[in-house]
Amino acid sequence: MAPAIVAIATSATSSTGSRAAALGFAMGLVYFGGTVYWVAEVMHRYGDLSWPLAAPIGLLLVSYLAIFPAVWAVLLRWAVRRLGVAGVWLAPVFWVATEWVRASFSGFPWALLGSSQSTVVPIVQLASVTGGFGLSALVALVGTAAAVLSLTQRRGHRAAVGAVALLVAVVATAGAFRVSRGRLISSGEQIRIGLVQGSVEQDQKYDPAFRDAILSRYLTLSREAIAAGANVVFWPEASTPGYFDIDDALALPIRRLAAETRTPFILGADAYQPPIDGHPEQFFNAAVLVGSDGRSKQTYKKIHLVPFGEFVPFKSLFFFAKPLVEAVSDFSPGTEPIVFDVDGRRISVAICYEAIYPGLARDFVANGSQLLATITNDAWFGRSSAAYQHFEQAGLRAVEEGRYVVRAANTGISGAVDPYGRTLVSTPLFEPVSLTVDVRLLTDRTIYSRTGDLIAWLSLAMTAGFIVTASRRR
Repeated sequence: MAPAIVAIATSATSSTGSRAAALGFAMGLVYFGGTVYWVAEVMHRYGDLSWPLAAPIGLLLVSYLAIFPAVWAVLLRWAVRRLGVAGVWLAPVFWVATEWVRASFSGFPWALLGSSQSTVVPIVQLASVTGGFGLSALVALVGTAAAVLSLTQRRGHRAAVGAVALLVAVVATAGAFRVSRGRLISSGEQIRIGLVQGSVEQDQKYDPAFRDAILSRYLTLSREAIAAGANVVFWPEASTPGYFDIDDALALPIRRLAAETRTPFILGADAYQPPIDGHPEQFFNAAVLVGSDGRSKQTYKKIHLVPFGEFVPFKSLFFFAKPLVEAVSDFSPGTEPIVFDVDGRRISVAICYEAIYPGLARDFVANGSQLLATITNDAWFGRSSAAYQHFEQAGLRAVEEGRYVVRAANTGISGAVDPYGRTLVSTPLFEPVSLTVDVRLLTDRTIYSRTGDLIAWLSLAMTAGFIVTASRRR
């Protein structure tokens, strides 16, 4: 971030806003080109698009996401023109504001700046107070301080840089102290979770020829988890190759195993709703709780659907990509953040990329969730960095909410993260495996869980205030 700030600030008075926008856009191309490059391959392999179509569409997504850093750059140039070097200090404010807009309205809040700190344990504890946007603000502030050192030698600004260094030291020290206390890993009821990773290739999941083999694999791995003492067994997203609640041949072996072993199952399945009162039929990406008696107890329907994965936005605009439109599922979104009651234990389930939405995790905890779970099918990602990005972003929710996070992924990474963001166990990619992990059911709420994205709202208010004030001066 520092080189971009220096480039924008040094050219603020001698160039137009279009140059600042171009600099920010170039920064965005690098940022998102390096983090979502895998989208093109997904559309080529699973969306039936040729590379001459998939690559430009992937670039189109990267270019769209790069618009937000471009807006950030224009705002920063404006601030420098009005306030001089002092305006540079607004860079973190503008960044968080534009990042919040991207996360809230783009439908693709992937790789927010703060998520880069998800494995830096002392620093990531800040998320328990400010959430991920607070981490974004801190990272942007450090970049801003580095840029200021390059732009000016004035005593006041150098003192401000020293204050930033002190702030980072305080955050790291307080974070290390929070972890050392370990209160969250010594309280609450302990429960053993079984995670099943079937490692089924995407092109086999819905092929009838593989149906029996897939079911047999999951049942065998589940028995291993139960034999290891699992109190609850999780299967990944869409792990049952069919509609669970209307396909008795598919559901019966699972129900029988749950009843025989007195073990609840939480599994991913497609759900079907027939036409009701003149409304058309609907299909949902869902999680189903099968109780220890073998009966379906509750169903959670995925709220945040993946654009171009589970639905195609603005289908008429993508007429040139007909194979993609035909290959993508046409799911309807759910509406309620339902928390499962698993024999008195309150467990919530985010499906796939819902794990990167902090607001949904807050809703789950507000509704009484004691354990955050994620079920996902990351077969789409292949062996790209996306699977690792996804796992780390899900782990950030653990710190924000003060909850353990468990994750069952079809092809990996499955595992568990403690409330301090430390990975307890994780699996390799593309290996069938059953594992168990001991976690705790927690009820205390973090500051962030209670207050939400105040940092983002403050940044939005400050950005709006600057725009109004600067416009009046003009």
